[in-house]
Amino acid sequence: MSGANPRRQRGVALLTAILLVALGTMLAAAMAYRNAMTARRGIATFAFDQSLEATQAAEAIAAYALRASRQSDPNNVYPAQPWATPYGPVDIVPGINLQAWLTDEQGRFNLNNLVTAAGATDPQAVAVFQNLLTALGLEPAWAQKIADWIDTDTQPNVPDGAEDSVYLSQTPPYRPPNLLITSASEVLALPGFGRDRWMRLAPYVTALPRGTALNLCSAPGVVLDALGPAGTTNFSDVAALARNRQQKCFPQKADFDAIFNGDKGQVYADSLVGTASSWFRLTTIVTIGTTQFALYSLMHQENDLRARPVQRSFTTD
Repeated sequence: MSGANPRRQRGVALLTAILLVALGTMLAAAMAYRNAMTARRGIATFAFDQSLEATQAAEAIAAYALRASRQSDPNNVYPAQPWATPYGPVDIVPGINLQAWLTDEQGRFNLNNLVTAAGATDPQAVAVFQNLLTALGLEPAWAQKIADWIDTDTQPNVPDGAEDSVYLSQTPPYRPPNLLITSASEVLALPGFGRDRWMRLAPYVTALPRGTALNLCSAPGVVLDALGPAGTTNFSDVAALARNRQQKCFPQKADFDAIFNGDKGQVYADSLVGTASSWFRLTTIVTIGTTQFALYSLMHQENDLRARPVQRSFTTD
């Protein structure tokens, strides 16, 4: 009886040992990777929770600043007041850095004012928006298209409107909401509007409740000029406007009326301009280690001067 070849047996044993070592290495690597990913998810979740707590602290600080500003001047809101002073960057606890700042949303043109309380297109507001678009180097025809996106009827404005027939021809087809918007970036849904136009328009528009007045004392010069006849440039000097706002609210309603009465009148309803604000955007940046979180809070200041967030977003408008 011939026995098995010892060399062959040793080769099989060696191969088996190599396979077992490889399998063990693969299992160990998989377990180490899973454990590392679990630890990273836990760290990320904890950091996210920390950042949310920090942003809520920023909202409380912003509410305090808004209250103090309105207590010192109940009738006017302007950039020289304490609410407009950026907070931070500051380490609120070791390893967590916070910076935040407020902007006056009523210093921008409210797209929802393109329609009346009855839901119809408002010709005066459309004229203002056309002036603004022209001043920004954009086609004024977009004013009627955006108004049609919001108004409640299904008949396109003449001559530049757009309703169901335009949107149903897109790929894929869709319909305009014919409702008030909650984000100014909805204009990107208009066919052909595009990112470049939006980036030019974004700093000057907002989406607030219909009827919210524009604050003359915080609106940029290009928005103020849009309130007058086409081609108006009374507030085109940005540096001069900033100097006039260093210590006070400018222009006051009387000053504004005097300027435009001498310039063939304004085209915007008196009820939709004022010198106070109750809607603000809080931008909060939290840095934890090498990770950065951003939160954008739309804050509303009530009549009792308390301010609270009514909308939060992790992206800009």
